[in-house]
Amino acid sequence: MKLGLIAMFGLTALLYASVGFGGGSTYTALLVLFDIDYRLIPVIALACNILVVGGNSVRYARQGLIDYRKTLPLIALSVPAAWMGARLEISEFVFIGLLWIALLLSGLRLIIARQAREAQSNGTPVAMPIAASLGAGIGFYAGLVGIGGGIFLAPILHFLRWGKTKTIAATCSLFILVNSIAGLSGQITKLARSTNTVDLNVALAYWPLLPAVFIGGFIGNHWGVFKLSDVIFKRLTGALILFVAIRLALRWFGQWFGMLA
Repeated sequence: MKLGLIAMFGLTALLYASVGFGGGSTYTALLVLFDIDYRLIPVIALACNILVVGGNSVRYARQGLIDYRKTLPLIALSVPAAWMGARLEISEFVFIGLLWIALLLSGLRLIIARQAREAQSNGTPVAMPIAASLGAGIGFYAGLVGIGGGIFLAPILHFLRWGKTKTIAATCSLFILVNSIAGLSGQITKLARSTNTVDLNVALAYWPLLPAVFIGGFIGNHWGVFKLSDVIFKRLTGALILFVAIRLALRWFGQWFGMLA
C-alpha cells in the first residue's frame, strides 16, 4: 500500500474529527482516485469512519455534549434507511457522480464557514416527523455512497438553530456512527449476495489505514473539543474536500465523455 494514501487518510481524519465528522466522504473519494474496486470502497471507508467517530462520540459523551432526547428522532429512521441504501446495487458511474456532488456541496459550505451564531439555551426544537424525515433522507443517501451523512446534517442543524456548535458536532458524530454501522452491514450483505464475484478479503489488505485514521481522529477531536476555533478547521477541511471533489469530478466527466464517444 502506498504511504501517501495512509498519510492522506490520517490527515483527513484529523481535519474531519476536529469538527465532529468521520471523513467517510473523502476516504471514499481517495480510494476511487487510487483505483480501488468501487464495490469494496464503502466497506473500507465506513470501517475507518466508525473508528474515528466512535472515539469522537465517546469523548463528546464524557463532555456531556450529546442530547440523546433530541438526537433519537434524527437517527430513528436514518439507520434503517442507511442499511437499505447500502444494499442497492449501483454502477460505478452513478456512484462517482453522487459522491463528487456530495463533496462539492459540503466543501463549498465549509470553506465559506463563518463563526456559527450560538443558539440560545438548548436551541430551537424540531418537530419529530421533520427530524425523522430529515434523518431518513440523509441516511439513505449516506448508505448509497458509503458515508456517514454528518456533512449534510450539520449545516441543516446550524440553519435551524438546533443547538450550540459543539452540541451539533456531538450529535453529528453519533449520527455518523450509527449510520456507518448500518451502512457497513448493508454493504457487506450486498457483496455477499452479489452475482458478481467480489473478494471481500481484499479489503483486509488496507488495514494500515485504520491506525492512521485512529491517530488522526484522536488528535483532531482533542483539538476540536478543547483547543482551536472550529472555523479554522472547517475551512481547512473544506479546502481538502474541494480538492478531492474536483479531482473526482474530472474523472466522472472523463467517464461520461467516454460513454458518449
